[in-house]
Amino acid sequence: MNRPAEPAGTEDDGAEVARSVAGLAREVEALRRAVDPLLPVGDRVDELAGLLAQVTDVVAMLSARPAAAPAPSWLMLPDDELGARRLLGELTAWLHAIFLRYPDGAMALPECWLYHPDVVEELVWLMHAWCAAYQGPAAAVALAGDWHERSRPGVVRRIRGSAGSCSIERHQTRPGWDQAPTGAVAVPGLDTVERMAHWWTTARDDPAPEPAAPPTRNGVPIR
Repeated sequence: MNRPAEPAGTEDDGAEVARSVAGLAREVEALRRAVDPLLPVGDRVDELAGLLAQVTDVVAMLSARPAAAPAPSWLMLPDDELGARRLLGELTAWLHAIFLRYPDGAMALPECWLYHPDVVEELVWLMHAWCAAYQGPAAAVALAGDWHERSRPGVVRRIRGSAGSCSIERHQTRPGWDQAPTGAVAVPGLDTVERMAHWWTTARDDPAPEPAAPPTRNGVPIR
C-alpha cells in the first residue's frame, strides 16, 4: 500500500522557521548588547543641555547687572571743599562702623592719618570695595571673601608701613607736644576734618596746616 503523501511544508518548513527565528533572536540580542552601552549617553546629553541652560541664565544675569561704580580718589579729588567734607564724613563713619572693629586696623591707623594723603586714598577705596561686596545688586560672597582675605589685610599692611610709626606730634613744631595720646578707640582726628578738607581742596601743594595746640591747664596739655 502506498504511503500517503505528507502535507507540504509541515516538518522541513517548520525546522527552517525555527532556525530563522533563532537566528533573528541572536541578531536582536547582539544588537541589544551593542546599543545598551549607548543608552546612558542620551541621559548625559540631557544633563549637559540642562547645565548649558543654567550657564546661559547665569551669563545673562551677570550681563544685566550694572557695572560697578568707580571709587572716588582722594588724590584726584576736585577742588570742591563741600565734596571733600562729605567724602571724609562718609569715610569717618565707615571707619567707626567697620574698619576699627578689626583690632589690627585700629592699631595700624595713626591719629595723624588725615595728614597722610596716601592713607586717606587707601581707606577711601577700601570703603568702596566693602560697599561693592556687601551692598547693591552686584554684591557677592566672593567679593566679600576677597575683601577679607586680600583687600583689608593689604591696606592695613601698607598703612602700618607708611604711617605706622608716625604721630600727630611729628606734624607740628610747637613746644609741649611730647606725648602722644593713648587708649583712643574712636576715629582719631575728627576735629581736623574741616581744616584738612579746606587745605586739600585749596592748597594741597603747600605744606599741611600745623595741628592746633591742645588745650592746656597751668601750661600742661589736657588730653
